[in-house]
Amino acid sequence: MNKKREKGQSHSTRPPHPQPPQWLVFTPEEIELLIVELAKKGYGPSMIGIILRDQYGIPLVKPILGKSISEVLRENKLAGPLPEDLMSLIRKAVNLRRHLDEHPKDVHAKKGLMDLESKIRRLVKYYKRRGVLPKDWKYDPEAAKLLVST
Repeated sequence: MNKKREKGQSHSTRPPHPQPPQWLVFTPEEIELLIVELAKKGYGPSMIGIILRDQYGIPLVKPILGKSISEVLRENKLAGPLPEDLMSLIRKAVNLRRHLDEHPKDVHAKKGLMDLESKIRRLVKYYKRRGVLPKDWKYDPEAAKLLVST
């Protein structure tokens, strides 16, 4: 989250017009079926987007369907209990805690865990404001172990 960085501007840019490309051969219904099929195989929203881009040549789902991959998964009741970015951060924190149990003197890992858990708390605060998470939801490291193991 370094906002002062000036270098490293090399990245892909999104298409300027949010409309489906003319060369696309898939209909919106076929794309929704592909998304549901990939979700049933166990892929998350970001991986589904990568597969659609690389294997099926579908650049962006939102201009075609008018909704994101996560919204399609929510409509079909295939979305996870937590947003994907929050879940991956929690998974990383659980693995870091496991590492610290084995190596208690690793001070750099302790600092990394503190930073990671503060990032989790910031993201939870954002999702509570947006109404994605209930207002009484709280990050608990012990409960996170059970959440990640399922």
